[in-house]
Amino acid sequence: MSTTRLPGPTVATLTVTTPSDREVRITRIFNAPRAMVFDCWTVPELLKGWLHGPEGWRLDVCEIDLRVDGKARYVWRHRDGQAMGMSATYREIVRPSLIVASELFDEDWTGGETLGTVVFAEVDGKTLLTQTILYASQAARDGALGTGMTSGMADSYAQLDAHLASLQNAAARGAA
Repeated sequence: MSTTRLPGPTVATLTVTTPSDREVRITRIFNAPRAMVFDCWTVPELLKGWLHGPEGWRLDVCEIDLRVDGKARYVWRHRDGQAMGMSATYREIVRPSLIVASELFDEDWTGGETLGTVVFAEVDGKTLLTQTILYASQAARDGALGTGMTSGMADSYAQLDAHLASLQNAAARGAA
């Protein structure tokens, strides 16, 4: 098992491990209650506020049928017109603590379907997010890691941090 620590923006460090020859596990703490983090992961309007790719990419299409056997569809578009799409099927959902889904990119660069498990654990009013991705093979996992995936995830999670702070600030202003 290897561990890579990337600098995290506000609350925590992104920790990346490889617990088996086919898995990548990412953990990160967010300064927000888990129900809010769960919603930011599952409500299309909230996802569009943070789940962007590298510079120039935006989440353009986000469709979610959040139920077991429900489907999700994501399409990111680059400002130059390129598109990258991914589809998912939900296998297990326990609100607000767990999502398990199979995922497949339109251009299958991951060597087949992946199985993603996201666990949301509340710790002292913050959320410990643990995301595990199971690839079809070790070569697929290693190929994904070789793309710079973890630095992209660190950037996305920084955007999620900012989005959560914005939501919390708006809620505090509304309560005042």
